[in-house]
Amino acid sequence: MSAQDLDIDLRRALTVVARTPRLLVASDYDGTMAPIVSDPAKAFPNSASVRALRALAGLTYTTAAVISGRALRDLATLSRLPAEVHLVGSHGSEFEVGFLHAIDSDAKILLEDLTKELASIAAESAGVTIETKPASVALHVRNAEESVGEQALVRVRHGAATWTGVQVTEGKAVIELAVISTDKGDALDILRHEGSASAAVFLGDDVTDEKVFVRLHGPDVGIKVGGGDSAAQYRVESTDDVATALAFLYEERRTWLAGASAPPIERLTMLASPRSVALLTPDATLTWLCHPEPDSGAVFAHLLGGTEAGHFSIGPQRESLPLSQRYLDGTMTVETRWAALSVIDYLPHDVAPERTDVTRVIRGSAKAVVTFAPRPEFGQAQVQIEPETYGLRVYGTNEPMVLRSPGVHWDITSDGMQQTAYAVVDPSDGPIVLELRCGTWDLAPATRDETERREIAETYWSSWVRGLELPQVKPDLMKRSALTLRGLVHEPSGSILAAATTSLPEDVGGVRNWDYRYCWLRDAALTATSLVSLGSLGEAEAYLDWVHGVLETLPGPERLHPLYTIYGQGLPPEAVLDQLPGYAGSRPVRVGNAANTQVQLDVFGPIVALISDLAHGRERKGVTDPAEILPDRDWELVCAMVAAVQRRWHEPDHGIWEIRDNPRHHVYSKVMGWLTLDRALTLAASFDRTAEPEWPVLREEIATEVLEKGWNADVESFTAAYDGTDLDAASLHIGLSGLIAPDDPRFVATVLATEAELRSGSTVYRYHHDDGLPGGEGGFHLCAAWLVEAYLLIGRRNDAEALFTQLVNAAGPTGLLSEEYDPVAERSLGNHPQAYSHLGLLRCAQLLSVR
Repeated sequence: MSAQDLDIDLRRALTVVARTPRLLVASDYDGTMAPIVSDPAKAFPNSASVRALRALAGLTYTTAAVISGRALRDLATLSRLPAEVHLVGSHGSEFEVGFLHAIDSDAKILLEDLTKELASIAAESAGVTIETKPASVALHVRNAEESVGEQALVRVRHGAATWTGVQVTEGKAVIELAVISTDKGDALDILRHEGSASAAVFLGDDVTDEKVFVRLHGPDVGIKVGGGDSAAQYRVESTDDVATALAFLYEERRTWLAGASAPPIERLTMLASPRSVALLTPDATLTWLCHPEPDSGAVFAHLLGGTEAGHFSIGPQRESLPLSQRYLDGTMTVETRWAALSVIDYLPHDVAPERTDVTRVIRGSAKAVVTFAPRPEFGQAQVQIEPETYGLRVYGTNEPMVLRSPGVHWDITSDGMQQTAYAVVDPSDGPIVLELRCGTWDLAPATRDETERREIAETYWSSWVRGLELPQVKPDLMKRSALTLRGLVHEPSGSILAAATTSLPEDVGGVRNWDYRYCWLRDAALTATSLVSLGSLGEAEAYLDWVHGVLETLPGPERLHPLYTIYGQGLPPEAVLDQLPGYAGSRPVRVGNAANTQVQLDVFGPIVALISDLAHGRERKGVTDPAEILPDRDWELVCAMVAAVQRRWHEPDHGIWEIRDNPRHHVYSKVMGWLTLDRALTLAASFDRTAEPEWPVLREEIATEVLEKGWNADVESFTAAYDGTDLDAASLHIGLSGLIAPDDPRFVATVLATEAELRSGSTVYRYHHDDGLPGGEGGFHLCAAWLVEAYLLIGRRNDAEALFTQLVNAAGPTGLLSEEYDPVAERSLGNHPQAYSHLGLLRCAQLLSVR
């Protein structure tokens, strides 16, 4: 029997329950896992059912069990199920971890009397047998003539079954008398609780299984085997059908847990507007879009949950692979091409502040299939899609949403939970324009036609990038990196995202999955600094205004958190979205970031360094008035950062890498404290500002301590933290910052140690010490960029150029870099695209452009 022979409603129910975060799958034994036979000692299980249940038990977040009326010892011997399948005997009173209920002396005496009574009845009734269990005795009449068996059952019902303290359970051709409470429903609830199951599937054939079926609720699935009245929602005919159902459930759950066929991270392409970002797969599936803000819930989370999590797909009706996907030069518009079809995607700019719009234009001579499956709030909202003359309306959340699609005929389907819209369109008579509008019910035509709206969006990017001073090395790739950084700028607030996504894994299948859709003080300052170095100052000025806004909410600058929401608010508690399987099965999917509560004392340095670079950037733009080069507002911020360092530099912290372990005295954090003082003093000297007399003293004090306590002669390197021997690529900043000279033997030794210990082929790891989290991670592109700069500082230009070339080669086909790279599997890892990676790439190209 194939899965297609199962009832369609049962298949649908199993498909839905397979996607539950934590699943319990339990089954009766006789008549379910094994056929009913005349000799109970020969009731061997269906081998296909055993394979399926064992496979289910082997999946993560999945518990498998057999709950039988048999004695646990007999069940284990007969079923031969592996240890990973939980066995529960005696109708729920015997668990494999030991007898669940203690039997007192009175109960033991009662059990002995019951056994004698039933043995007497069996001795007088041909074909009737008894089965003794630790807390019960059963009378079986399966092999007796019908009249003899019925007479024996009647004697038990009117006799021993009425004794005080006896619990009676009747099944098919059996009556069981127990001296403790026995209930399969109780057993299922215990297993559910132990496994924290959010849903359960139970299969059973007997009257005793009804105690389980009546306990099922919510997303649970009950399956009755055979005929007869039942509280179960679904039914199959035989034990062979049970094997088929279990195998189907396994495949559905395995596929869901493993994630959909996830596209390589480096092949994802970002769309951007001044206030929104989205991601496309190589085959033009809109796989990631959040609304109303980039750090809000996802409307399409296909990237982390496959098609069930929401997607907006377009492709040729005659399936084929795309020929290419590219950005239109100097813009954030993306074109995906097939042989006779193309799709243009961009985020319009001329929309109201509360809206998030995506425009998709289909051209060509081939028919295209469009699938529109919005799943707001990461798929937690149940949507209804209603077609109208000019498009679709999406109901189910507080946020209005429409898809303007005049002339397109939609078919609406449902899987019982969510609705999806399908259409086949023919662009041969002219372009098909699809306009997704989140945040409005307006289906009317836009005030401008599509070509004009697209020109506005493209001109915004192209005019900006034309004004940049791009490096001469790899100019096209550098242009794309600059546009990527600009695309991560949230213009309405002035904040800058660390990355566009959450929970893309640092280790595929692992737990190192973090939410980077927020504004880190450090990351944003470094991004703004990179843009200043290219000649674009507006982003830095807006970001510093955002920092001022954050400071106004605090009692002092030393209380700055490492990160905030894009509007400068504190983050909600970090949470796990259990309903999503994660990218390629990498769980958990997280929203929020617990690093928000950490102490990271390096953040002050990058802000002051940004103000310094911004001042010099204004000078390069021809500004001559010192008060305009370094405005009072900027100097106030410098003084606030210095005050924060004065108050806290001596404390341990969690460091740049946000180690989820005890704080340490990280060398990088101390160096950034020194950098804060050093750049502040330089600014004061350069632009006629007053430095406090204790500033140079503290700068010297920090430098002296770092040189004394950060250097480890045994490993011949500056280490990650004081009193440690572990290395950290961030410690290269002892020289990159200027705290020691590039030709200082200790810096040269640190570069060599970093190369030997942390570099692996084309990438550089942050560190190798135990950080308290399971699994591994890839090398960091930013760390590779630091090593390129370090190579240049110590005169190893050839090595710098070679590593830079490898860094360039890690970029995806549209020029984007994620956070990390796995040099063994040769694939990108981590959130994408990552600001750190692109600012590092730009820095390397700028340095290598200078001979």
